[in-house]
Amino acid sequence: MGDAIVKKKWSLLLILGLATIVLAACGKSQSETKTPGTLTIGLEGTYAPYAYRKDGKLTGFEVELAKDTAKKMGMKPKFVTTGWDSLIAGLNSNSYDVIFNNMAENSKRKKQFRFSKPYVYSKSVIITKKDSKIKNYKDLKGQEVAAGTGTDNWNNAKKMGSTPVSSPDFQTSMNMINQGRVSAAVNSREAFEYWKKSHKDTDLTYKTIPNNVIKPDAIAPMMNKNSSALNKKMNKALDEERRDGTIKRLSIKYFGTDITNK
Repeated sequence: MGDAIVKKKWSLLLILGLATIVLAACGKSQSETKTPGTLTIGLEGTYAPYAYRKDGKLTGFEVELAKDTAKKMGMKPKFVTTGWDSLIAGLNSNSYDVIFNNMAENSKRKKQFRFSKPYVYSKSVIITKKDSKIKNYKDLKGQEVAAGTGTDNWNNAKKMGSTPVSSPDFQTSMNMINQGRVSAAVNSREAFEYWKKSHKDTDLTYKTIPNNVIKPDAIAPMMNKNSSALNKKMNKALDEERRDGTIKRLSIKYFGTDITNK
């Protein structure tokens, strides 16, 4: 009877010991990457030319950049697409390791997350109809403006005195202006220039915003605070991509100009 109890105790201790080892191993791998050897990348995939689908295939500036970054890190890229509303939540729940999604650095995000080095600098503009009474940022006061909920565009629209109206994507924002549902949209100059290439007959244009009102956004990969080792590897890869001209080449390919510097 005594031997049986001793055996049970040793069995229980062995099971607990193995469980501890497994949990420790899992914790170690999750702090580095979701899947060892794979860089899991979260993005929307609906914001051309940053990331979008062409003939059903995911492509764009950030898609190519993320692939090259993963390669330089000695990892295999894996993309996970989701809506903006759940993008950051997915990072918190370890659905992916990093976000490549025109993610601008700001003080609020820096408190919660870790950013790698910026790869481009995005300039916000006011998009309106050509005959709009909105001539500059001061005219936005009191106007309804299309922007993605919780985005920097949303915050910038509020900063300039307008009332943001939720829009799920760039094309919807353009539709909202054309339909008269809003007076304007606050979005990136680069996204508008790309969109205009396939909408040559558009009645829309943009007005610039002075840098002292809205500074150009530093766009960088965003990851969890505990991903320090991953961040170091990514910074090294991004530095290499700047030196070998990869980021500049992709910028010119997708935006038609070099937006890799302030």
